[in-house]
Amino acid sequence: MSQLKWFKSSFSEASGNNCVEVAATPDGVALRESDAPAEVLTTSRVALQALILSAQAKLLAQRGSDR
Repeated sequence: MSQLKWFKSSFSEASGNNCVEVAATPDGVALRESDAPAEVLTTSRVALQALILSAQAKLLAQRGSDR
């Protein structure tokens, strides 16, 4: 997985050692934590999208109930 082009959020710390990095793979998506780059989790694009959409929906619901 060393050939992958890793991306991290623009919200990451300046040192870059406290973030999740994402890379596209031929079969889906690879995820790793910047302070443990040898440990890589792989998943499908559909599964990652479902996770993100679910987290966004939960956040929006929480914000709505705070009003």
